[in-house]
Amino acid sequence: MKKNVVIAAFVMCSLPVFAQKVTELKTDKEKLSYSIGTNIAQSLKQQDMVNDVDLNILNQAMNDVFKGQKLLYPEDSIASFMKTFGEKKMAEMQTKMKEMAQKNKEEGAKFLEQNKKKKGVTTTASGLQYEILTKSKSTEKPKETDVVKVKYEGKLLNGTVFDSTDKNNNGEPIEFELNRVIKGWTEGVSLMTKGSKYRLFIPSELAYGESGAGRDITPNSVLIFDVELVDFKSAPQTVDVQK
Repeated sequence: MKKNVVIAAFVMCSLPVFAQKVTELKTDKEKLSYSIGTNIAQSLKQQDMVNDVDLNILNQAMNDVFKGQKLLYPEDSIASFMKTFGEKKMAEMQTKMKEMAQKNKEEGAKFLEQNKKKKGVTTTASGLQYEILTKSKSTEKPKETDVVKVKYEGKLLNGTVFDSTDKNNNGEPIEFELNRVIKGWTEGVSLMTKGSKYRLFIPSELAYGESGAGRDITPNSVLIFDVELVDFKSAPQTVDVQK
């Protein structure tokens, strides 16, 4: 998290909020106010700042600004404080991410070590593990340069589903070039025959590594994918046009 994002979130908090509880939004003013309030709350929540904010004081500060009253905290002091707070918050987040990364690394290594001993699980030279859920009669396998059509579901070690074709594509398969995804997918799907379904256990170094991906896939996360290879075809050829 960057400190200017933290500052921006607090700057947004100078906007008005509801003074009393409402149960229905009727006018554009009410809808706009609720939308702004929702954006502020979501922004603070995403930045892990829910417990840092006193809503009563926040409301008082906004009222003071709108009514033109003398501020309890001078504006130059506010700017200085927000800079210092932003730096402190960023350092805390970095520490938290490092701790999470280490925890994920240890839990992932333990899981993969135990998982590779299970019946039906194969481990490749790269460390990728896979299990054949449905074996097809076909012998056709895609090349890494092919376009594949798949259905899939991706989970974390705790069982959280972070992505799936059921969730994001109405249950329909999606197509993509196999060499344009994470290494674990490229390798794993290239092992599959058309019509088969595999479970891929992807080490973090073959997925998103120490960077992670969004809020769900934190640093050093092992990912588990159930993948059905519906079909595949050669990628379209690109032609260089000489001017």
